[in-house]
Amino acid sequence: MKNKDFGDRLSAAKSAKQAMTAKFLQRPGYDDPAVADRRAARAAVSAARDARLAEREAARRAENERLTAEREFLAIEQEAQAKHAAAEKQESQARLEIERKAARDARYAARKARK
Repeated sequence: MKNKDFGDRLSAAKSAKQAMTAKFLQRPGYDDPAVADRRAARAAVSAARDARLAEREAARRAENERLTAEREFLAIEQEAQAKHAAAEKQESQARLEIERKAARDARYAARKARK
């Protein structure tokens, strides 16, 4: 292990700071064409992402509207089936009542005929 004195450490720190400064100064500026190209590419990617998000949102809304319409159609269909079933039940009850009345009238007529 090598012992470094204070001067060596100071010169090492100074050279490290100079290297960092040189590296920072080598970076391209805001008006550099490469930086402008990267900025334009990022803007294009962002616009494409926004377009995809809008497209997905529109698809989601369309799907929700389709499902809502389907649910409404099913509800209307079930209501119509329930009304049809109720009408059939009422019709069968009326037919049954007519048959009962006819049977009762036949019994009364038979009883009258026996007298």
